[in-house]
Amino acid sequence: MRLGQTPHCPAFETTTEGEFENAVHHWGIALGAALVLGGLATTAQAQPATPKSLYAPSELVLTVGYGDTAATASIQRAVSLSCSSSGTGTHPTARAACAQLRTVNGDFDAITKSAADRMCTKEWNPVTVTANGVWQGRRVAYEHTFANPCAMEGGKGLVFEF
Repeated sequence: MRLGQTPHCPAFETTTEGEFENAVHHWGIALGAALVLGGLATTAQAQPATPKSLYAPSELVLTVGYGDTAATASIQRAVSLSCSSSGTGTHPTARAACAQLRTVNGDFDAITKSAADRMCTKEWNPVTVTANGVWQGRRVAYEHTFANPCAMEGGKGLVFEF
């Protein structure tokens, strides 16, 4: 082929204007189909799941309320506690609360049922604390009722200190 010549393409060897338009139309359909199918092939590939954190999820909602059980308690305070990293949420001492939970491996009984050196009256004015959510990938639905506010002060630990 010499400079200035166009390459030979049978699709464009047409004798009439209608045949030329028909050839262009077929090439357009083929090009459109290739783009659509090529686009589908790329979007159909699944991306590997990448975790947002290296830690198992630990997200809790903690409550304190007056009543015999969580179902009947009148909620006085509620906070959120996220211990997936260092400790965040609306809990006023989130880092310390998360550290206490890590120390007892998420065993809320180890916090609320520990022996307290506090002298309290024997009055029955129940205060119920709850923890609901996820602790290190495990579902949590914890509830503990203290006999009265004085007993709660002695056994709430840092987790329920809000």
